[in-house]
Amino acid sequence: MEYSAVNTIWILLGAALVFFMQAGFAMVETGFTRAKNAGNIIMKNLMDFAIGTPLYWFTGFGIMFGGSGALIGGLDPLVRGDYSGILPSGVPLPAFLIFQTVFCATAATIVSGAMAERTKFISYCIYSAVISAVVYPISGHWIWGGGWLAQMGFHDFAGSTAVHMCGGVAALIGAKILGPRIGKYDKDGNPKAILGHSLTLGALGVFILWFCWFGFNGCSTVAMDSDEVIYSAGNIFVTTNLAAAVATVATMIITWIRYKKPDISMTLNGSLAGLVAITAGCDVVSPVGAFFIGLIAAFIVVFGIEFIDKVCKIDDPVGAVGVHCLCGAGGTLLTGVFALDGGLVYGGGLHMLGVQFVGVIAVIAWVTFTMVITFNVLKNTIGLRASVEEETKGLDVTEHNLASSYADFMPVVFMGKGEMAAPAAGVSVEKAVTVEHFPSAKPVSKEAKLTKVVMVFNQARFVALKDALTELGVTGMTITQVMGCGTQKGHSNFYRGVKVEEVALLPKIKLEVVVSKVPVEDVIETAKKALYTGNIGDGKIFVYDVENVVKVRTGEQGFDALQGE
Repeated sequence: MEYSAVNTIWILLGAALVFFMQAGFAMVETGFTRAKNAGNIIMKNLMDFAIGTPLYWFTGFGIMFGGSGALIGGLDPLVRGDYSGILPSGVPLPAFLIFQTVFCATAATIVSGAMAERTKFISYCIYSAVISAVVYPISGHWIWGGGWLAQMGFHDFAGSTAVHMCGGVAALIGAKILGPRIGKYDKDGNPKAILGHSLTLGALGVFILWFCWFGFNGCSTVAMDSDEVIYSAGNIFVTTNLAAAVATVATMIITWIRYKKPDISMTLNGSLAGLVAITAGCDVVSPVGAFFIGLIAAFIVVFGIEFIDKVCKIDDPVGAVGVHCLCGAGGTLLTGVFALDGGLVYGGGLHMLGVQFVGVIAVIAWVTFTMVITFNVLKNTIGLRASVEEETKGLDVTEHNLASSYADFMPVVFMGKGEMAAPAAGVSVEKAVTVEHFPSAKPVSKEAKLTKVVMVFNQARFVALKDALTELGVTGMTITQVMGCGTQKGHSNFYRGVKVEEVALLPKIKLEVVVSKVPVEDVIETAKKALYTGNIGDGKIFVYDVENVVKVRTGEQGFDALQGE
């Protein structure tokens, strides 16, 4: 066989980009869940690829491409057979194998997000293995391996159904059998918002996925050796990007209208919804078709996530079911509507749409059948769900003995002996710690009244207040960034379409000063003038009597401890 360098490079580039989607999924799932489970999420995304790779090599690839049977390819452990009949032009078998492997891993990793924060790690590894070894390869054979759907003319260019809906249906079944997280629904069945710990990580994941999707869709041409293919690849890039962008904007507008503010996490889901939906038909639709597919995907993902959460009572922390299952099915069906050759709106009639519908239903039925068995076997043997105690503490500590995924950001507490900061030069240790020896301390003058003033206010007024107090003569200040609310209990927040019932804590600044020489009345009046805007949330001022002040370095107390050097 004569190999093509350009085709081989193209398909290997696609394999690398699709592999990097694992990082994108890991960031999305980690960001949309709580910090106490961050390490567990990362571990699962790592292991589904690591477990799936040898299993797909051992059984999956042969099942998918090892024959032309209507239902199954064949059994070819370790990929030793002759695949020359199905290999892309000029592409060696190893390149095609790794390209298909990373697609398999994508289907498996989708499931972890919907079942996040309450699934046993060992059970996750097992059902991920089942998806990679059997479930995905068989339905993949029907679509891409010459099976019965391919023979009918079913069109799924890069995997809206073969990859995304396969993983999305498995996620739906798993989340349903697993049950919701503790505290997700109240006694009346109404959903409660459980906020993810980092929208920054979630957004990073979406950007990674959007970037990698150009490899997912574009490199699925598996060739770049003709003018026709080159043009097709360019069109695929355009339709992929356009659908994602339109879905993002449309989702933002929908949530802006429904929730009164544009919802960040749902808009991020909107980007992925457009990408998933366009994947099936990115090669056969025009930019106009991509526009409408992205627009429709936005409605599917917003109302689909709300339906899954509020009506079906299925807890999906990251929106995987709405994005991958519903938009995967929707995008596959819309291919039968907007395909330039055979699509409904271009005079093709209902035939292509009917074939697309049959394919979607068949894959849903297959994945549902196999995953219901898999999840129930796990549930009734080793257990599928973590215990109440494990879920409450977080899977990082209970499953992996990891105290925190953000250990370096935690305050350091010295326990027992350890190295402490050395005292400043010329100051004896005895003098530095005289605060512990109250009988020998100098008594505080009765005339030196000490008063502590605490102000809690909006962050925007900090500079004005600091400058005003400095001009008044107040030099010692302690500044803290805090969260809080007054009698108004903050303002109503929505997260993924669910109202946040807890008190909405708002970012504030807390400034503390202790004064003696400067009259406290002057401090209060100055602060009121600097902070006042006339709006709710200007802040409050608290005044306390102070019994004593001790300067640690010199041992000075009272009025003397407040003075400068």
